[in-house]
Amino acid sequence: MTAMPGSYHRLLDAALQHLEELKARGVKFVTVSPEFLTALNSIGPQQVAPPIAVSTRSPPPPTAPSSQAAVPPRSSAVVSAPELPALSNPIEAVPSASPALGREAKESAMAELRARAMVCRKCPHLAASRKNVVFGVGDVHSPLMFAGEAPGADEDQQGEPFVGKAGQLLTRIIQTMGFTRETVYIANILKCRPDTPGQRMGNRKPTSEEMKTCLPYLLAQIDLVQPRVIVALGATAVEGLLGIAGGITKLRGRWQEFRGVPLMPTYHPAYLLRNQALSEKRKVWEDMLQVLERLGQPISEKQRNYFLKA
Repeated sequence: MTAMPGSYHRLLDAALQHLEELKARGVKFVTVSPEFLTALNSIGPQQVAPPIAVSTRSPPPPTAPSSQAAVPPRSSAVVSAPELPALSNPIEAVPSASPALGREAKESAMAELRARAMVCRKCPHLAASRKNVVFGVGDVHSPLMFAGEAPGADEDQQGEPFVGKAGQLLTRIIQTMGFTRETVYIANILKCRPDTPGQRMGNRKPTSEEMKTCLPYLLAQIDLVQPRVIVALGATAVEGLLGIAGGITKLRGRWQEFRGVPLMPTYHPAYLLRNQALSEKRKVWEDMLQVLERLGQPISEKQRNYFLKA
């Protein structure tokens, strides 16, 4: 039975989302049976969406020891996972993030991604309550990227991440590191403020489903910026990126890896606003010193001694 166009689009959207989830877990290729390729070839070209690139080449065989014969290549075809998020209209082509992108091409691709995020309505309840989509800010060519969880009320009002009290503290941390907001890139997993029905003030933690739905936009930002280091701010950001729940204390200050990029988990600036202890500030600063060392940035004696007791 031939699927109706609406059903086809929903199935394709779900398939693209699944490929993104596989890619986030480090899967680079999935095998497809010859029978499936035959079924694909039977679909008219007007029905096929372009975001998935299908190659009939086989993955390279593993290298075998000299005493053994090499494993022959598999006959299954290979489907590359898409680089950017599956959108509400999967027929639209999405620019591919590539190391070969020049400065202008990278900026253009980020601007196009931003334009699509600004009209996203994948989470109807968030789209209905938001004032602004909070996409990201900073230098798309920066070696350093900060990733938080979601916008708060101030961010929702201004349309820019980390502009409230916690954001002002993050700005001071960035400046103390020798950077500015304009020379790093800052974004959140969620681009919309989590709705707070019945609450006049305060924020709530994004749900797992909300993060899963919106994460492809952040993955696309990471692919385009191609930072040398990512700083994950707080337990929720770590959970959304690494899939590790249960708090930030044990992970804080210990290097992780995300999509091939070194990732430093640290406390969210909001935590430091609640806990003013010098020892907690020093922990975050020690994390930032590790980041500076990984980036090869010079560290002054004054910087090394911040938040140390006399």
